[in-house]
This record gives sequence, structure tokens and C-alpha cells, in this order.
Amino acid sequence: MKYTIFKAAIAAIALGFTISGCNSPKAKGTGEMSSEAVTGEEVAVLTDAPNVPPPITRKHPTKVMVNLEVIEKEMEMMDGVKYIFWTFGGSVPGKFIRVREGDLVDFTLLNMPDNKLPHNIDLHAVNGPGGGAEATMVAPGQSGHFQFKALNPGLYVYHCATGPVGMHIANGMYGLILVEPQAGMSKVDREFYIMQGDFYTKGKFGEKGLQEFDMDKAIKEDADYVVFNGKVNANAGPNAMKAKVNETVRLYVGNGGPNLASSFHVIGEIFDKVYVEGGDMVNKNVQTTVVPPGGATIIDMKMNVPGTYHIVDHAIFRTFHKGTLAQIKVEGDEAPNIYAKIKK
Repeated sequence: MKYTIFKAAIAAIALGFTISGCNSPKAKGTGEMSSEAVTGEEVAVLTDAPNVPPPITRKHPTKVMVNLEVIEKEMEMMDGVKYIFWTFGGSVPGKFIRVREGDLVDFTLLNMPDNKLPHNIDLHAVNGPGGGAEATMVAPGQSGHFQFKALNPGLYVYHCATGPVGMHIANGMYGLILVEPQAGMSKVDREFYIMQGDFYTKGKFGEKGLQEFDMDKAIKEDADYVVFNGKVNANAGPNAMKAKVNETVRLYVGNGGPNLASSFHVIGEIFDKVYVEGGDMVNKNVQTTVVPPGGATIIDMKMNVPGTYHIVDHAIFRTFHKGTLAQIKVEGDEAPNIYAKIKK
């Protein structure tokens, strides 16, 4: 059985975002209605992981049009392993959505006509019944439409809430929405989108062919795959994220679950700042941070030394045996005053 990049990266391991001044992700922290007037409208820029839409530069709230499609499609879980994913926008995780505190978000969910099942969306950034789920319960070929005011800045998960809810989430129906604070986000050099999920298949890890969802394993929380961005090696090897020495990298990290908490860790780095659960509480100099199912966090870290940095779930058997691995490749000059291998 070939594990290609995954196996090589694991062997390498065995050998071996500031929002400060962002004036905090939750600038007001009260969820009160903004007194700013909503002016104009724009269509949201939506991106697939690990990419993030550009920072918002406008200084006023506007009406933001978000159009998201539900697509059921066959994709690879790893090389030679197929799975029928249910997706927001054709990828796992779903599209990254970026809006500003005070924006009026005009949201349309289209369930594509060739899908087989009804779906909806619950955005944790919404103040309203079901987070939008009631307004967007749609059969194949139909669309649901609602509006919400983005009251609370922070980083939030969205997911399908159609019954059985766990099954819809387990098939990949989750993503992140960032509500920037009125005062804006501090500038960083790179931003990346990473979301963990656990998957339950009839076959064991690495078993070839088209795999079906296994409800019994899901209920027992016995995952066959625990992966970043929907696939083993989605962002490792040639697909690794890239940065340069002395750049500050911001990670928008989510956990779709449906069951397992993430012990999120970057081997060889210390998180300068962690915005706990995507809110306004800042923890500094952190080695590993917990991201619960249905939760998120924002991480800022400066890349001081060149090399390949392995991103793992430090519930470490998941990395070695279930696929939880991504990489950041940092290029630039060596920094022997910070890190140097001593030859005897």
C-alpha cells in the first residue's frame, strides 16, 4: 500500500494571526447593534482551503451577497481511496467566508439539482433561530435565502444541520466564516485556512476503492480518517503551504468534527498568539491549543528558521495512522543564532 507523501513526512517527524492591534477579534465584545449605517453592497469573495479571501479594507458596513452551492460529489480521501463527500461549494472544508462586523449578510444556499438529499446551513456567526438552518432547508434544485446582521466579531464554524445532523457533518459539510472587527485586523504576511474533520468508512484506513459512510463507527466515535482540509496530504508535499523566514503567518483553524477534539500543534514552532475559540481572549507563547468540534481558533506565529514544519493533531496516533498532517515550507536564510545543528 502506498502512503507516498504521508509516509515520507511521518518518517521525517519520527526522526526528528497579530490580531493584536487587531484591536481584538471582538472589538466591542457585546454583540450590540452597530450604529454604523450599511452603505452599498458587494459580492463576497469565497475561497477554498488553504486560501483565505483578502482582508477587508473598507471602513463601513455594507450589504454582502454570499451565494453558496451544496454539491454532492465523489473525491479522493487519499490516493486510491474514493468517498462521496457532501460539500459547501465543491470542497472540504467549505468556502471561507469573510465579512465585517456590522455587515448585512444576504445569504443564498442553492442545493444543486443533481444532488440526492435535502440540506441546509447553520452558521455559528448568526444571531437567529437555527443559525439560518430553518430558512435554508432546501430539497435538490431549490434555494433558501435569508439575511443576518454580523453582530459579533470572531471566527465561526458553519455546518449542515439536516437530520441526521452528525451524518451530514461527517460527510464534509462544514466551513469557516470570519467576522472582522470594526477596527480591522492587524497586518500579517500570510494567511491560511485549515480545518480538521473525522471520517468513518466501511473499509479501514487506506483500503482502496469507493468507501461508504459507516454510521456504527461514527456513533462509537471510531474514526478511520482524521484529516486536515478533507484529504490525507491535502496540504503536504507539493501541496504544502509556503512562507518565508521572518514572515508572520496567521492560521484560521476550525474543527468540523463531528466528534473529535483537535490538539492542534505545529512541530518546531511556538504560537506567539492564540485567539482562543476564535474570540477576543488572547493566549501567548502556546505549544498546543485545543479546538473542539464545532469550534475555531486564530493563531499567529513568526517563522524564524527555514525548513518544513509539520502541522499535526497531537493526539499523535491520528497523525501516524489516520492522516492528520499538513506542512508549511519556509524558505530563506539560516538563522544559526536561533537554531543550529552542531557537528561533532
